[in-house]
Amino acid sequence: MAKILPFKAWRYNDRLSKSIDQLTSPLFDVISQKQRDALYEIEHNSIHLSVPLHSETPGQAQRTIAKWKAEGVIEQDPIPGIYVYYQHFSLPGSSKSYIRKGFISFIEATDWGKPDSVILRHENTIPHSVSDRVDVLRATELNVSPTHGLYFDPSFELEKYMDESQLNPLYETEDYQGVKDVLSVIHDRAVIQKFIDKLGPEKIILADGHHRLESSIQYRQEMMQQNGHTGEEGYNYHLMYLTNGEADDLRILPTHRLISGIENFSREEFLKKLEPYFFFKPIENPYDIEEIILGKQWAFGLLFDDETIKVRLKPEAISLMEWKFPEVVKTLDLTVMHYFIIEKALGIPGKEQRGSRNITFERNFATCLTKTIKKEAQFAIITKEINMETVKQVCTSGYTLPQKSTYFYPKVICGYLFGSIKEDEFKIPFNPWQ
Repeated sequence: MAKILPFKAWRYNDRLSKSIDQLTSPLFDVISQKQRDALYEIEHNSIHLSVPLHSETPGQAQRTIAKWKAEGVIEQDPIPGIYVYYQHFSLPGSSKSYIRKGFISFIEATDWGKPDSVILRHENTIPHSVSDRVDVLRATELNVSPTHGLYFDPSFELEKYMDESQLNPLYETEDYQGVKDVLSVIHDRAVIQKFIDKLGPEKIILADGHHRLESSIQYRQEMMQQNGHTGEEGYNYHLMYLTNGEADDLRILPTHRLISGIENFSREEFLKKLEPYFFFKPIENPYDIEEIILGKQWAFGLLFDDETIKVRLKPEAISLMEWKFPEVVKTLDLTVMHYFIIEKALGIPGKEQRGSRNITFERNFATCLTKTIKKEAQFAIITKEINMETVKQVCTSGYTLPQKSTYFYPKVICGYLFGSIKEDEFKIPFNPWQ
């Protein structure tokens, strides 16, 4: 059972809300250092909560939150609600307009490592990223930015209530992605109950925010060891943005790999190790590689500082894979890449790849090209997007994709609202489950 709850959001006071576009920030895992530096200069920008300047001391975020509450910088809404969040966007090279429709609520942070969990992950996580988030959550008891989950409703029953809510927005801004973000709220208890009842039988696929959700799960497990656990405490819940996975406005973009810091790296030796598994084709113009590999199974681009190569797995090589995965996972492009390119040719075992400092992730192709030309990366592996049906199949198989396999676009922004799990701030005046 997907147990969701309305909540009383903490939001910027009316005076500051008039300049809300100056207070929002990108998620901590997609923000550049230059963006961070500029946002830190804004006294009340949400980045001071999501990525504290002294991130090694989560207590800094705790002190900031306490100060903002005391000074009235942020105020808690008096009535619980479900917050409707629409993102209006288009994709590069296309004139088509999209509207991703969803809502923000609390959801029970069930342990996805257990068979009865209602939240299914589709990616592995990176351990050090999780521990950082747990420390901040423990110190602040505040969900600063919602993760992104998918439910599946082909009848689109909830959209009419969300559309109606959007006629009276709380905020409307354009974010760093060029996306128009619109936030509104539903307070009507009868309508809220429809959302609760609709998602009750659902299993939720986590689209984005695996590290933040895992930190909530770990924190919940830690708190459950204390006396008096009932399952109703705030620490049992996590803030999530929920969208309908049946909608056409759900866009998944590829995430490329940048390889750096490999000791004694030799391009010649690396390519030699790839030869038994891949066909090679030099590409004159690196900007063509994304289109060249599009729609071709097990095809990737290798970007070096002065050379671009298309590689494609030989069909017979797939039988050589020793990883014990079901067919739906084994034959994925990303599995092929992590096994044959990163493990077999680079020598980074699969079990070590999650925590490897040699692998970083980049959505933007131009950035990959720039970093290889400037020798900030030894090379880049250019990948393709995967579709929603594949994500669903992997989730239901009980396995996961490699970390950073998907990039659900656009990203949710931080700063519109915050969700507290402190008991005196979390409790609502009714129990929708009774």
